[in-house]
Amino acid sequence: MERLNCSSPTFFILLPITNLIWLQKLLFFLVVFFYLLNIMGNLTIFSLVIKDLNLHSPMYFLLASLSFVDMCISSATVPKMMVGFWVQNIISLKGCFTQMFFFHAFGCTEGVIIAVMGFDRYIAICYPLRYVTIVRKTTCIQLVFGSWSVCLIITSMHVVMSSTLPFCNGYIVKHFFCDIKPVIKLACADTHINEVILAAVTGIFSTFAFAMLMLSYCFIMKHLMKIRSSDGRSKAFSTCSSHFIIVILYYGTAICIYLGPASENTMEKDRVAAMIFTVITPALNPIIYTLRNKEIRGSIKKLVLRSNVWRVKI
Repeated sequence: MERLNCSSPTFFILLPITNLIWLQKLLFFLVVFFYLLNIMGNLTIFSLVIKDLNLHSPMYFLLASLSFVDMCISSATVPKMMVGFWVQNIISLKGCFTQMFFFHAFGCTEGVIIAVMGFDRYIAICYPLRYVTIVRKTTCIQLVFGSWSVCLIITSMHVVMSSTLPFCNGYIVKHFFCDIKPVIKLACADTHINEVILAAVTGIFSTFAFAMLMLSYCFIMKHLMKIRSSDGRSKAFSTCSSHFIIVILYYGTAICIYLGPASENTMEKDRVAAMIFTVITPALNPIIYTLRNKEIRGSIKKLVLRSNVWRVKI
């Protein structure tokens, strides 16, 4: 990789999602609302899974892991983004690559956990009698630990390759957080290798995870077609419908952001897709699972009843 003699900046300036002042103020309150909804919703699910013994199962362990990652992925980007709605958003070089690392580590891990949840639903629907023996708690822990390990390795490779580039094509990152594509656009060296490796590794990894998901759902649909009773079919479908909605939200926005070349025309679309990915989707996940899951709703009702009884005693 050819390097040019140039002085690297000590900081970057992050741009807001829009240049319209009135829209920035409106978006600030919307982002705050969704961020608080995300933290409260996912923290509730995470706490319920820990406290409620009825939720101590592999499915809810994976759901709690997803809730934890959702809180982290938003917290890695949203607080800094909210600052940019009011003042010039300056971030140090080290802070930029730190944010880049955590965002991609959490985002990658979420994709793997969603794929593992698809496998969990496949076993639960197609092999219900063998579910307890196939999907054990230790197996889930190993799968989650493995997903974290793989994603940390992949993310470290991308961040190290990006951080070693010389930056002298300006210091304004055309994004509201330090993502890989807009940051390496500022490099005064050939970034073709970086872009190819990013697209290849992200593409292969996400395609493999998505293919495993689609394979699981193909087997699920094949199994559902064999169920003659409509009640049994709707019951089986309800166990995976909420997960399928999350699959569409996650992979739809991720594909829009990363599986394509970086250009001025795509940067605008990437910022919108990234806002959905980091702000809206993590806030919707607990709502989707709460509305469509009887066990979660029942656990919330128990928690509310206990709090009311405690207040009466006081």
